[in-house]
Parts: sequence; structure tokens; C-alpha cells
Amino acid sequence: MTDLRAVTAQVWAALGGDPAELDRLQIIGPAETLPSRHAVTTAGAAAVGASLLAATSRPVQLDTRALAVALTSERYLRIGGRSPGSAFAPLSAFHRTADGWIRLHGNYPWHREAALGVLGVAAEDEAAAASAGWNAVELEAALHAAGGVGAAVRTTAQWRAEAGDPPPLVESSDLAPAPPRPARRPRVLDLTRVIAGPVGTRTLAVHGADVLRLDPPQHPEPLPLTWEALPGKRSAFLDLHSSGAVLEELLAGADVVVTGYRPGALDRFGLSPEALAQRHPGLVVVTLSAWGHRGPWGGRRGFDSLVQAACGIAVDEGGPDAPGALPCQLLDHATGYLVAAAALLGLRRQRSVGGTPHTRLALVATAGWLQGLPRSVEPAAVDRIDPSSLVVDVPAPDGVLTLARPPGTVDGRPLTWPDPAPAYGAAVASWTAR
Repeated sequence: MTDLRAVTAQVWAALGGDPAELDRLQIIGPAETLPSRHAVTTAGAAAVGASLLAATSRPVQLDTRALAVALTSERYLRIGGRSPGSAFAPLSAFHRTADGWIRLHGNYPWHREAALGVLGVAAEDEAAAASAGWNAVELEAALHAAGGVGAAVRTTAQWRAEAGDPPPLVESSDLAPAPPRPARRPRVLDLTRVIAGPVGTRTLAVHGADVLRLDPPQHPEPLPLTWEALPGKRSAFLDLHSSGAVLEELLAGADVVVTGYRPGALDRFGLSPEALAQRHPGLVVVTLSAWGHRGPWGGRRGFDSLVQAACGIAVDEGGPDAPGALPCQLLDHATGYLVAAAALLGLRRQRSVGGTPHTRLALVATAGWLQGLPRSVEPAAVDRIDPSSLVVDVPAPDGVLTLARPPGTVDGRPLTWPDPAPAYGAAVASWTAR
């Protein structure tokens, strides 16, 4: 069985935390609450535990039953008591190819259109038959060239022969000297999408930060994703191509900026870590990507399900007839809590000794870390969790939302979603407007 305390200490050390602070964290509940051959419960608990430790100097506690609900939070989402449906489009699934399997992703309309175009079909229900005529790696490359996304299913050995060893779980540096900034309620500029980055920034909101999320008006998120991503945040649309002055004003007033786009995608807007440090020394910068910033995959788009497919997790979780998946989108959720922990520890260090802290995180790094933990031959049996006390109703502009509660307690008090309720794109892109 995986030693949870040792894994949590490993994560906390990777983030640069003081090992003496580990005594403030208590983890209770069953050792396994999410069935997997991989150490999913342990990895999730370590990441969430690190975020709790980073947020406060008080005693904190995490129940693994609440953890299981939080790591599968999208399954508990309701609007007016009704499920919004699956988070995955029909195209977003494993498809057989001539030589194996590929995982496609079509949750965004532009990725769906690219995939259908490459496959030469008009509808999603034709994709399976069309995929069967392709070599998996060749289809993967064609999708990438067309602006789509997909990942051929590989074993771990095949992946590492191609991509090399995974990056470290956490990569930290100091980008530029800067004096310590005065303590205040942290202002977090959120330039993230989908799950991992939004989980991180909503966790920062839970711990008291003023979080402003920016989205491009030409590429809006599907509403269910916004309901999940936005509790406690303000959300505004901003076209970075034409609103450079507004962006610069927001950066000047921010304490933390979190970006969740592929490396280099935001550089033309002056948002590379190095450019940010030059113009705004003292800013805490956290950058998140799917594939990391090095190697042949560094510039590719990616999602949790695709990283699982490419790096060997899908093979290890599958059976003789088909690849499988983790019982939750752990790469997204665990990396999201690491985002929060890195930002909070970066703030703590900046306000103490100064500098311009920068932390890099990547889904593929979290995958490599998970694959390095001890695993079981078969998933352990787990008891059913009653979620009734682990979800909460939140009145919001679109209706009453049922959301998974934030996991953990501080000084025995459960964490709660702060105001504002999720309202996508309704805010002004300003630190002063409320």
C-alpha cells in the first residue's frame, strides 16, 4: 500500500514547503475511495493536502470521502436539480485504428470540426469507421497539423522512448529580483480554461483571493464548464488582440497570474514568464500546460484524457480488449490543487524575501509522478460514498447550481464557496469593479 504521509511529504518538498508544517495536516477516511490500479486516492490527497497547508498556518484536515467527490466534481454538477449531461462530446472517446487505438477530443467546436475534416466525415457517428483506416500515430499528427487534438494510445515504454523522461512534478525558479510586496488580499489574474487551471484558481478564491478570470469572446467555454470553474471568481471577456492597455493595467494591479495555455501561445501578448518579470517584478507567476515546455510535444494542445492515452496510463488502466481511464480526471484535478499550492507558497515567499517566483506545472509531469507511485494489480474495492453532505446548492444567475463542496477544513471549519456565484463573462475587466 502506498504510504500517504510519505507521498504528501514528497509533494510538499517539491513545492518548497517547510517539512515541519506537515504536522498540521491530518488525513482521515478510507485509504482508497477511487478504484484504480494507480494510487489515485493517495495522489489526490497529497495534492489537496499541499494546497491546504499552503493556504494557512492553522491545523487542516482532509477526509478522503470528500476528496473523492471533489476529484469527480463535474459528476455532481446540477442546474435546477438536473444534470447538464456528459462533459465529453460523443467524439471524445477511444477509437480503433488500423494498428491500435487513438483518443480523440471534440468538446470544443473548433476541435470537433478539425477532427471531422481530417477524417473526411460529416458527423461524429462516422468517426469510428473512418479512424479504423488510419495508423494511430499518423492520425495523431494529421489532427495536430489541422489544429485539432488527439493522442495515439501508447505503452509507457513507447511514450518515454519518444518523449523522454517526464518533467519534474514542480519546476520553480526566481525570474527577477524584486522587493517584498506588502500583504493584502491577493489579486489573481486567471488566464486558464477547461479543468486544471480553473480548479487551481477556484481553490485560491476559496482561500480568500480576489480572482478575475479572462476569456476570449471569440472562443467561449461551454456553460457547464463555467458553472464548475467559476464559483468565487469574477469572469470577464477580454480580446487580448485589441485590449493590451486593459491587460497591462490588470497585470500591474495583480499579485498572481496563472496561465493555462500551451507554451508560447500567449507570448505575443507579453505574457511569457520572462516578459512578465521584466515589466512587473514581484508578480507571482504560475504556468500550466498539458505536455510541458520542452521536447517534441511542448507546443501541442492537450487535455487530461489525451495525456492518459499517450503516456501509458490508458494501457495500464485498460483490459485485453480496450484501453481504460482513471476513475477521475486526476491529472487535471491534482495539478489544479498544485497550482493553488504553488501560487500560495509563491506569495508567501515573495512577501517574505521578495523576488519574482515562477512555477511550471504540466499534466504530463503529474502523470509521470503518478506512474512512479506504487500501484496494484487490480483496483481495490471501495465503499459507496453518500454525497449528500458533500455537495451544496448555490443560487446563481443561470439557476440553482449543485456543486461539490471544496475539500478540507481549517481549524475544524469546512471550506465553503465564497461569493460571487458563477456568472460567465458578466464582470468588468477591472480590479476595482465588483
